[in-house]
Amino acid sequence: MLEKFKRIKLGHFPTPIEPLKNISQFLGGPNIFIKRDDCTSLSTGGNKTRKLEFLIPDAMKNKAELVVTIGAVQSNHARQTAAACTLMGLKCLIILEQRLKDPPDAYMNSGNIFLDKLFGADIKLCPRSENILEYSSKVIEDLKSKGTNVYFIPGGGSNSIGALGYVECLNEIIRENNKYNFSQIVHATGSSGTQAGLLAGRKYFNCNIPVTGISVRYDKTTQEKKVYALAKETCEMLQCNILDKSEVVAYDEYIGSGYGEPTEGMIEATKLLARKEAILLDPVYSGKGFAGLIGLIKNKKFTKDDNVLFIHTGGAVSLFAYQWAF
Repeated sequence: MLEKFKRIKLGHFPTPIEPLKNISQFLGGPNIFIKRDDCTSLSTGGNKTRKLEFLIPDAMKNKAELVVTIGAVQSNHARQTAAACTLMGLKCLIILEQRLKDPPDAYMNSGNIFLDKLFGADIKLCPRSENILEYSSKVIEDLKSKGTNVYFIPGGGSNSIGALGYVECLNEIIRENNKYNFSQIVHATGSSGTQAGLLAGRKYFNCNIPVTGISVRYDKTTQEKKVYALAKETCEMLQCNILDKSEVVAYDEYIGSGYGEPTEGMIEATKLLARKEAILLDPVYSGKGFAGLIGLIKNKKFTKDDNVLFIHTGGAVSLFAYQWAF
């Protein structure tokens, strides 16, 4: 359906949809299912693989010598970008931002950042005194002044090209939905590309399954504005109907003290899924996302008979950087 956009194969798709029978029973309904985008295969998997299948060929079309991207120290996106660049023979520079107030050594040296280096990416840490967007712009301008052809991928791979990955993800869900009749899709939302792609996909494929984002960084108003802007841009690129602002729904009650900062709800949700379903969430995104789903269930946002799909966006490798929180 998206044939006019150049795409390369980086992952194993479609990802499976599995019932979470033990947790559904434990929580007393609804019927919870999980889409295993943690199993995309690229560098331990995750949602950014879908985005990179469209972003990397765009970099190659632009004859990039160096791919530059940004993220937090434990960025799943950075790890998958480093892996994709290695696979396709591109050099990669990752500019990382320190967002935690007082991180332990494990946070700064294990998990995703260790794998970034293992995949051969160059790493720059943005000074705490600088804004990462301004700092990365200066780094890129300096590289360009030296004759390097740079391709910049925004944090989370979240632009209209990257969002195509989740337009296609919704297509996968639609193809199986006759078996499930999902009443809602729930997932963690941060840089906005995943939710924007799903919402643009709703318009492109004329699908009516509501999409709910659990914000991991921004307040409700800010997150919904970010998601709407990118979803609208993606709809325009797809030349389909534009979504209404009311279709964008994000909850901000599960962020805690900030992005990447552990919460009791995240720890509880991560332990619960590990011990009931033997599935690993991550502390930054899917852990808070599933905590949000549990919160929605407790607040009776679903009936016992609803079939709810949680999209697992990956990132369990960062658990090794967060042992101190558990």
